[in-house]
Amino acid sequence: MDGNKNQKLGPALAARAEVMHSRDRWSALLILAALWVTLIYTYVAVPHGFFATPVGLVLLIAAALLLLFNTSSVFAMLRHYREDRDYIYGQDLHHLDQNRQRLHDLSLRPAHVDTDPGAP
Repeated sequence: MDGNKNQKLGPALAARAEVMHSRDRWSALLILAALWVTLIYTYVAVPHGFFATPVGLVLLIAAALLLLFNTSSVFAMLRHYREDRDYIYGQDLHHLDQNRQRLHDLSLRPAHVDTDPGAP
């Protein structure tokens, strides 16, 4: 990858990028859902008289802001990833393929080469 954001991926790489994007999207949504469940559970589990106190009110507002900003940032991130999917995942796939090839090349070296502690 030469760093060109307008470069399109071939069909095979595009399919791999779509799988990676789908996995990242579901991971982000799952973590966001866990945040929502955790904060809703905390709201239900805490005695409601606590939220009438000044500290409780501050915590309630902070939790609402936390949900608002995290939810909006996750959806903005997912939208950005969709727009720049080829560039973002193209770089990842390029480096994954380079590392896979390097490991394959290392596995083909004779065993005596690996005995040298200074060998790459």
